[in-house]
Amino acid sequence: MFTALGRWAIIRFSIVAAILLTLGRAGKSILAFEGRAATRTVILKQIYFTGLEASGIIMTIALILGTVIITQVVSLVGDNGFLTGKILVWVVLRELAPLLTAIVVIARSGTAIAAELGAMKINGEIESLEMMGIPSEHYLIFPRIAGVTISMVILTVYFVLTAFIGSFLIASVGWHVPYEQFIQGILTALGGKEVVVPLLKSVLFGLCTSATCCCFGLSVDRSVTEIPQVATKGVMFSLFVVFFMDALVTYVSSL
Repeated sequence: MFTALGRWAIIRFSIVAAILLTLGRAGKSILAFEGRAATRTVILKQIYFTGLEASGIIMTIALILGTVIITQVVSLVGDNGFLTGKILVWVVLRELAPLLTAIVVIARSGTAIAAELGAMKINGEIESLEMMGIPSEHYLIFPRIAGVTISMVILTVYFVLTAFIGSFLIASVGWHVPYEQFIQGILTALGGKEVVVPLLKSVLFGLCTSATCCCFGLSVDRSVTEIPQVATKGVMFSLFVVFFMDALVTYVSSL
């Protein structure tokens, strides 16, 4: 049992080390970012795919989540709009918005990044870039990490705004909750920590998930059958990282 546990720990630590190395390689590209039009183009394309194209599903989930939460809260506390607004901030803003946004991004973009990089490596495209003097971290890794991270932050803010507006409409029209109390409860609970913590989570989720999927995508050898395998592993490990980071940041912020 101890042998298996040690083997599991060594594998996980090696994966984490590879992810941190990938982040380090992407960080070095920041110094060479100025003037690289091709890199900027890839970043904008990644933001379009990860951010803009995912806005519809984010809006749908946020509206449904806001409706469910406001319905449950009102059924418990009645027309107490002040408490309803505070609970919405605590539940949606601090916890569910960055977490659910990360899950959607992993499901859409994480899989695509791992599969795309895996296919490029098998087809020899990455080797060709290196032969032309174009480092893979400049053109492949950094733009994807930057694009996913920027999109994660924007989608989290979009998720929060949509959930709040949907909850406000449901509470006011469906349950006749006084909107003055509702807004007052949100503003009362909306402190500096409630703004910083979700933004910090979204940045960490974007960096870690994109680097994880890039790392797994670049780990393929020469077999096409490895592409779906690394895509699945990248998604599953990204989910593990997201939940771990979410618990860690929540615990640290509560101290």
